[in-house]
Amino acid sequence: MQDDSSTPNRKNPDAPARHRRRAGSRDRHLVSRVGSRGRHLVIGAVALVGLGLVGVAVANRDDRPTPSPVAHDAQARAEAAERADRSAREPAAPTTPVSPTQSPSASPAASASPSTKPSPKATRTAKATPKPTASKAPKVSWVIPMAGATITSCYGPRWGTLHAGIDFALPAGTPVRAAFGGTVTKAGDIGDGYGISVFVDHGNGYFTHYAHLSTARVSVGDKVNTGQTIGLEGSTGDSTGPHLHFEVHQGQMWNQIDPAPFLRARGIDVAC
Repeated sequence: MQDDSSTPNRKNPDAPARHRRRAGSRDRHLVSRVGSRGRHLVIGAVALVGLGLVGVAVANRDDRPTPSPVAHDAQARAEAAERADRSAREPAAPTTPVSPTQSPSASPAASASPSTKPSPKATRTAKATPKPTASKAPKVSWVIPMAGATITSCYGPRWGTLHAGIDFALPAGTPVRAAFGGTVTKAGDIGDGYGISVFVDHGNGYFTHYAHLSTARVSVGDKVNTGQTIGLEGSTGDSTGPHLHFEVHQGQMWNQIDPAPFLRARGIDVAC
């Protein structure tokens, strides 16, 4: 007789419960396998759809016909004709005429000269160029009318009258020179006791008078220079021997002054 505990018995109340547990376990495994397979199918379907779209895109891109060189040439000609027709229709922009005498203005960048600054070294080594000074004419000094002569009489009272000059004595015929440059205002003997004499106006408010000459070498109106020979020593007029009677007049003729201090003030020392 078989044991009821090991043989399935429909009357056993625990038997359906164990059967149900085993059936439920199988169902869960089946659902798990079905779920995993479904996911794989979905992923595969999405991949196929993606590949299909890419293929369609590639097909669409590759299916476009490549234009031939003839089509390119025809299209370029059409575009050129269209540009020429448009340029003919559009009015040209007005231009300002340039006259022959008007030169186009240069751009500021071209006309502006680059600033040049001397380098510090050049500035340090540069030397100032001295300014040229105007050459001054040498100052002409007065000269003694008869150099080396002996003074026989000075300015002052003599024989009851005023001796109005200085007497210089040398052998007759010794050249007499102009003490300073000027214009001759008298030359010759006019019967005034001075014999043959010469007057020179120096143009600075002074006159000089040279009397008792043997001859005059200048005429009225002549321009004479300092030291120029104007006559020769003699003894004409009221004279007792060959000598030169020399006078200085200030401001006007016949306003004699002492020649000694006048000549000393101009660098000529005379023993009077």
